[in-house]
Amino acid sequence: MKNYRLESDLLGELQVPKDAYYGVQTQRAVDNFYITGNKMGEYPEFVKAIAYVKLAAAQTNHELGLLDDEMTAAISQACQEIIDGQFHDQFPVDMIQGGAGTSVNMNANEVIANRALEIMGYEKGDYQHCYPNDHLNLSQSTNDVYPTTVRLTVIRMNQILVKHLAELNSSFRKKGEEFSDVIKMGRTQLQDAVPMTLGQEFGAFAANLDEEITLLNNISNLFLEINMGGTAIGTGINAPQGYAILCADKLAKLTGEAFVSAPNLVEATPDTGSYLIYSSALKRLAVKLSKICNDLRLLSSGPRTGINEINLPAMQPGSSIMPGKVNPVIPEVVNQVCFKVIGNDLTVTFAAEAGQLQLNVMEPVLCASIVESMIYLQRAMDTLRTKCIDGITANRDVCKNLVMNSIGIVTALNPYIGYKASTKIAQQAMETGKTVYELVLEQKILSKEKLDEILDPKNMLSAHDAVS
Repeated sequence: MKNYRLESDLLGELQVPKDAYYGVQTQRAVDNFYITGNKMGEYPEFVKAIAYVKLAAAQTNHELGLLDDEMTAAISQACQEIIDGQFHDQFPVDMIQGGAGTSVNMNANEVIANRALEIMGYEKGDYQHCYPNDHLNLSQSTNDVYPTTVRLTVIRMNQILVKHLAELNSSFRKKGEEFSDVIKMGRTQLQDAVPMTLGQEFGAFAANLDEEITLLNNISNLFLEINMGGTAIGTGINAPQGYAILCADKLAKLTGEAFVSAPNLVEATPDTGSYLIYSSALKRLAVKLSKICNDLRLLSSGPRTGINEINLPAMQPGSSIMPGKVNPVIPEVVNQVCFKVIGNDLTVTFAAEAGQLQLNVMEPVLCASIVESMIYLQRAMDTLRTKCIDGITANRDVCKNLVMNSIGIVTALNPYIGYKASTKIAQQAMETGKTVYELVLEQKILSKEKLDEILDPKNMLSAHDAVS
């Protein structure tokens, strides 16, 4: 017993570790919900977000005359310490739990209350001087605190995610510039199409992902409408007049984010539409990343019996039985991360759909899925950039020879000899094994000078002048 203190709640007394800043309701959550093993404290932006929400709430209550100066100062200091990175180990609640986030809210209420008690010179658990429900949860409910916390978390984590995505794009662009003079064969449906440069291919990867930066930033703005002050179901019961707008303004000033109070708090309280859209954007990014990784694996395939146009950095031996084999393990792991993100989006979809009446109680799994996807994508993009993209080299001779021996270059003859004649040349090339170049000269369809001009790979990389 000397290592514990007794605390009580609706269900009775429970032992809490003596040195813990959390209290009885957090302890019940720890006992009840060992689900993922991922604790709230392992997600710094999430813990900081709820501290910001509690700080804004305390400042609002103080301005409205509901908290005195001493308690407000103590609560504010405790919140700021958490924002600065302290006490995160005091948030042991599993990220997925029943109760629509009540355990998360009470974990924060208890930690901040007990730290505030220390600051004011009292013992942990001496709640008559600062009580988790009466003071830390004043004018609030889990049903406005939790979704507001998740919104701030997503906004902040999105900023981090976009930064890492931009760094990946920069690597693709640099490779695009490095490979700008490497002529290669473009392919459609895995068949030879028309020439391009390897630089164009890598530049397209970057352009494709640039779109996702714009999309993610635009969608994150949907999280700026919050329901603080709506309390239990959006009617604002137990919150004073003006609390909602004032609290949103306080949170905006504290975080630098343009938070506003939702125009209809009853609508905003159960609404998860913004999460649904954002998760879909993460899925879209994952699909694009996976497609790029598929391309990298194909382009590096072989090396003797595949396409072998590029070399991926060798990261580890590829087989326990085949000597010398090296696998594209980095694109492979990114593919698998993308599959997980796509699956998480389906979870978010089900969680959003499962909301009933005035509250969506499935928000914890919705939150956990989005946060997990963001963390996985960030790590995967960093891994792809540093362990793969930055070290890719081009097999220039292979790329050029594939172009010169390809039947696909016959497409460039269409404007000069017509589709029917070009088709005949292509068929003969496939039947005889001769090149398009050889057959056109043998049949005296074009002069060598004209054919050299038309089939110069550099002249096949963009639009040409009209042929009269």
